[in-house]
Amino acid sequence: SIAHVVSDESYFTRVGLNLLIRQTGSEPLLEMTAKEFMFGYKSTLMTLGNKFMPNWIYFDKLGLIDRMYDFEGDYETVYTGEHDTSKTGLLDTYRGSTKIPQWDSPCGDIHEVSDGTKFPGFIKPNDTLRFFRKSMCRAKTLVKVDETVVSGLNAYVYNFQEDSDDNGAQNENNKCFCKDPEKCLPPGLLDVHGCYYGFPIALSYPHFLGGDPLLSANTTGTNPDPKIHKTFFTIQPESGLPVDLAVRYQINMALGNIKTIANVERFSNMVLPLLWTEIRMYSLPDMLAARFRLYLNVLPNVEQGIMYSLFIMGGCFLLASVYKFITSKSNQRVIYNTCWLEDDLVLNIEKKLSNYKPEKRASMNAKELEVYFSSLMTPLNQDLGYELQDSHEEDV
Repeated sequence: SIAHVVSDESYFTRVGLNLLIRQTGSEPLLEMTAKEFMFGYKSTLMTLGNKFMPNWIYFDKLGLIDRMYDFEGDYETVYTGEHDTSKTGLLDTYRGSTKIPQWDSPCGDIHEVSDGTKFPGFIKPNDTLRFFRKSMCRAKTLVKVDETVVSGLNAYVYNFQEDSDDNGAQNENNKCFCKDPEKCLPPGLLDVHGCYYGFPIALSYPHFLGGDPLLSANTTGTNPDPKIHKTFFTIQPESGLPVDLAVRYQINMALGNIKTIANVERFSNMVLPLLWTEIRMYSLPDMLAARFRLYLNVLPNVEQGIMYSLFIMGGCFLLASVYKFITSKSNQRVIYNTCWLEDDLVLNIEKKLSNYKPEKRASMNAKELEVYFSSLMTPLNQDLGYELQDSHEEDV
């Protein structure tokens, strides 16, 4: 890595590095444990670099995973979903910016991307998603390729867009991933040196799957297989929750012309594969899967059932009220319009009149007869009014 970084420096700088390499006995190939290889080992050259160039090499040991997952000084701002629940968990800024400084726009844009723990909610079948990890040094586009059911939850299956590993040779929009046209990496390699101290790190699918055929031709033992080497994400569309995923990447060193550096001449202009990794989640934990089945499968159906039941009940109550109102009005009209015509009421009137017989007198003139008749009718009208009122209350 140091040889690649210094290869374009002045002659005197390269001479100094060669002297240092020979004096310290540094070799490009070392025997070490897997833990040292992944999480760091100390070397004389690294110790000197850390001592004399601390602004560049601020670590005293070097390991692949140790450096790729170095998050010192990193901070992210994410959406809480307060104003738009579909954006919950998506990145707003990384280190205070909506883009990463390694690339020009639009290649450096990481606004509203997912880091893989939570994707947008309410995903439609034709939506494309964007995935960002610091280790990839860019955001990549995901496209839907299938639908499936995982842990009882409906889900969409996504792969990276076919030309997402292109550096501009096939996709014009990816040209901003190659700042020097003379040093563009072949299709299938992601140039991430800008995120790793200038070291010539390049990512690819395992066994150079989907990459330039020359990559496999120049490497012994490659056997690319999409079933075991391709990355996929299985996402529940309503919640944006990943229910199954496999992120598979191979770490390579894309070395340039380093023929002038001691002990590394044989690796000049070579893409050297180091290892490939798989980050895998097979399914949700049982308790979490049961909870999301309740939230996403059961409760929406219960909500719909209750809503329609209340709608039907409300309609029935409304119809019953209208029917009651109409029949009540009809009964009242019958009572008030026919009460004077009922036979029983007529008989009661005749009976009342028969009880009021005038006393026999020898003779009465017309004036006396009128006064006498009026005096008889006053109590009769009062009794008839009470009788009619009682009769009406009984009918009601």
